[in-house]
Parts: sequence; C-alpha cells; structure tokens
Amino acid sequence: MRKSPKFSPEVIERAVNMVFDAKDQYPSQWAAIESIAGKIGCTAETLRKWVRQGERDSGVRPGATTAEQQRIKDLEREVRELRSVRSTLCRGHRSAVMVPRTGRPQR
Repeated sequence: MRKSPKFSPEVIERAVNMVFDAKDQYPSQWAAIESIAGKIGCTAETLRKWVRQGERDSGVRPGATTAEQQRIKDLEREVRELRSVRSTLCRGHRSAVMVPRTGRPQR
C-alpha cells in the first residue's frame, strides 16, 4: 500500500510553477530543480517527476496527462472487477451443470 502523500497538491503545483518561473535564473532546469527541492523539503528526483508531469499536463511534453492517467487507472479497475464477476458466474454455472438431474445424492 502506498504512503499518504506528504505534499499537498497545492504545494506540488507551486513547486512546479517555481521551476518553470526560475528557468532564466539557473544554467539548467536540473539546477533549478535541485535548488527548489531543497527549499521545499523534497528530493530533486521527486520534484523532477512533478515537473515532467506538469509539462505533460500543459502539453509541452508528450504523454498521458494526469486526467488521462486517472481515467486509465479507473478503467483498469473496472476491467478487473468485471473479470472477477465473470469468473465467479462461470464457476457457478459449471458447478450447476455438474449436478446430476436424477435427484439422488452424489457419492
């Protein structure tokens, strides 16, 4: 099970915006990420992942947006549930088919 998120969505959004706004103040995006990560108390890699997702959400970088990822996750969960129900129904059907129709108890 995942840990509960340490940072609120507002803090994540603010940190990502800080990186976007600071692009001219640092020699590279990574330098900006390292500096800002230290200020907000997360690792540079965590902030880099947030920045990449922010770029996908804004259309700068190709890939699935946050909303699309959530939709995929929901659909995968629904498929798992439907497969489970289908499996349960099929097992019930097979056991009903195997019951003898003579009315005598099986040995």
